[in-house]
Amino acid sequence: MADDLGSDAPHLPTPAQIEAYGNGGFRFGGMSHRGSLLCFPDGMWAWPVASMADVSERTLAQVFARGETLDVFLIGAGRDPALLPQRLRALFHDHSISVDVMTTGAAVRTYNVLLAENRRAGVGLIAVD
Repeated sequence: MADDLGSDAPHLPTPAQIEAYGNGGFRFGGMSHRGSLLCFPDGMWAWPVASMADVSERTLAQVFARGETLDVFLIGAGRDPALLPQRLRALFHDHSISVDVMTTGAAVRTYNVLLAENRRAGVGLIAVD
């Protein structure tokens, strides 16, 4: 995992459908990004997470900071299903954000539907090869 949580500046200052994923990155909004990605209603950022082991209160800080603007947050855990530790699940509950963990492919598809429905949703996508 990277030592920092990336730039304050988003790759894209608006939400966008994820057009493709794989090969260690994502395509969206006419751009491509190598590595994991955080998507919110106010933009898309690099996410210094390579596996579910890197998902922590620290790497989810941007999510919790947006608690009043999100109803649901998805975590794309890579190729394999995973569980979110109870202490992190409790933080989502404390911020009144529904959370669901699924494979990255399922998270991309679900996020795209939620975005098309203008839902207050975010997603953290772990890049897959």
